[in-house]
Amino acid sequence: MTRHDEVTVIGGGLAGLIAAVEVAEAGVPVRLLEARRRLGGRATSTPGAWSANLGPHALYAGTGLWTWLRGRGLDGGARRPSPTGVRWRWRGAARSTPPAALLRPGLVRGPVPVEVDLRTWATDRWGPGTADAVAGLAGPLTFDADPGRLSAAFVVERVRRVLLHPRPTARYVPGGWSTMVGGLADHARRSGVRIELDAAVDAAVLDGLRSAGPVVLAVEPGAARRLLGEDEVGPGAGRRVALLDVGLRAARDPYVVLDLDEAIFWTRPSAVLDDLAPAGSDLLQLSGGLRSGEILDDGERRLERVIDAFAPGWRDRVEWRRRAVVKEATGAVDLPGRTWRDRPAIDRGDGLWLAGDWVAAPGHLAEVSWSSAVTAAAAAVTALRTARPPARSARRPALRPV
Repeated sequence: MTRHDEVTVIGGGLAGLIAAVEVAEAGVPVRLLEARRRLGGRATSTPGAWSANLGPHALYAGTGLWTWLRGRGLDGGARRPSPTGVRWRWRGAARSTPPAALLRPGLVRGPVPVEVDLRTWATDRWGPGTADAVAGLAGPLTFDADPGRLSAAFVVERVRRVLLHPRPTARYVPGGWSTMVGGLADHARRSGVRIELDAAVDAAVLDGLRSAGPVVLAVEPGAARRLLGEDEVGPGAGRRVALLDVGLRAARDPYVVLDLDEAIFWTRPSAVLDDLAPAGSDLLQLSGGLRSGEILDDGERRLERVIDAFAPGWRDRVEWRRRAVVKEATGAVDLPGRTWRDRPAIDRGDGLWLAGDWVAAPGHLAEVSWSSAVTAAAAAVTALRTARPPARSARRPALRPV
């Protein structure tokens, strides 16, 4: 191919796949390069009898991502979860109702300051007890070990979106997110996307690709920093998250637990989707941000204590388990004085655009991936169509192992 005749997307996670599909559906040649031997990035789930996502994953009805997937038949048959079976842990006690400290009108509606951290804002309004409860609630929803340091506006908007707003509502994908990614990849190929796996890119290869045409870089912030040599890329990315997945003989375990003491989230997705665990068994998934200085063993012990509180004797029922630490897994989180507009810009200039859940695009979690991918793809298509072809052709740089 000659120069300026295709768009290159680097990264085969959710953002990269969406960007590639958008380019292909616009009638522009596109290839997608993924360093791993599989697609999906963090949107992956374990194969076999136990289908566990890499941390809790949900789609939200009524969002742009939901509409985009549904319009292409790619939502994987996502189902609405039952609202029953939610439990709480507050000040060491297991509860079936949220603590009164969370029943504050200011959490439900009204303006919240961007420039003040969550803990200071809540303490000034309601006192330290309520501040502790609100920060404890924010932890499971932001996957951050210290959400009290984050912008009050950012955290409260997340709380309202996930828990309080009647729409959008969570939907879970049968078979796990790998099923949805597989459908998205098939759609991409049918649309004309050329997908190349095991195709690592380093800074030199990236420079060559940029000289040959528009590039959408849809990788995690650490990889973007290495490829671009820009330390400031991704300053709002979250920290490390500890995950514990446990397969148990079925019992009457809670569907959801919000641990306000430890900022831990528990979900039993097999209560909604019976294909995630063998018959007669249940899948529990717990996650919590690792604190400063903690390692996986520390995080695992904290997660296990939550199971101890709500499922005594659970160790005698264990049939399968997995633990992991995921780095930069929380998507964008905003510090006081910052909003999504202050995150790394999508347009990096010179024919390069970023996409992912950590860049300057509106929404929450996977919504940011979708929004940035659509924006980046549209810009890349426009750039390709308006570029003036050079007088002579240039060879596309070959990929090489790194």
